[in-house]
Amino acid sequence: MDLIDRVFTQAHTHYAWTPEDISEQQLRALFELVRWPPTGGNAQPLRIVFVRSAEAKERLRAGLAPGNIEKAMTAPVTAILAYDAAWYERLPRLLPSRPENRDRIAAMPAAERDGLATLNATLQAGYFILAARALGLDCGPMGGFDRGKVDAAFFPDGEWRSLLLVNLGHGDPARGFPRQPRLEFAEACRIE
Repeated sequence: MDLIDRVFTQAHTHYAWTPEDISEQQLRALFELVRWPPTGGNAQPLRIVFVRSAEAKERLRAGLAPGNIEKAMTAPVTAILAYDAAWYERLPRLLPSRPENRDRIAAMPAAERDGLATLNATLQAGYFILAARALGLDCGPMGGFDRGKVDAAFFPDGEWRSLLLVNLGHGDPARGFPRQPRLEFAEACRIE
């Protein structure tokens, strides 16, 4: 399977996993890819907690929707994709050509800052899934969780805020589903 097939045309969401582990080295390689694609103003607000240990999985369990418990508990890793509420504090280092952006963004209403963080972290979440697939991992993104409970368990200081959970591993083809249909160009696009 070539890279285009592995990342796009043949990849799909997985719900069941083989017992094959994911190493710390693989997780570091994944982040190494995720950190390079563009974000607005080089904001890079995405923060990731890789939940691997039995203790951490149990903390995660309390925040999962019932239909997602088995998926997350059996996945080798569940990544909590979050955003840093104080992401703009790093702008002087990340965008040295525009040092004034830190103060400009700090002066914005919190909801507006959070909107920018959510937009850019969600963009990075897409990169995360593509990078994981490019490295040969299968993904099972999940929105079915109680953000308040997950944030209380993993981010009690309130600085990071969860957006999405992504199970990572090697999908078990015997317990998977076929790829679902996609919209055609004429249904989703216009050229004007």
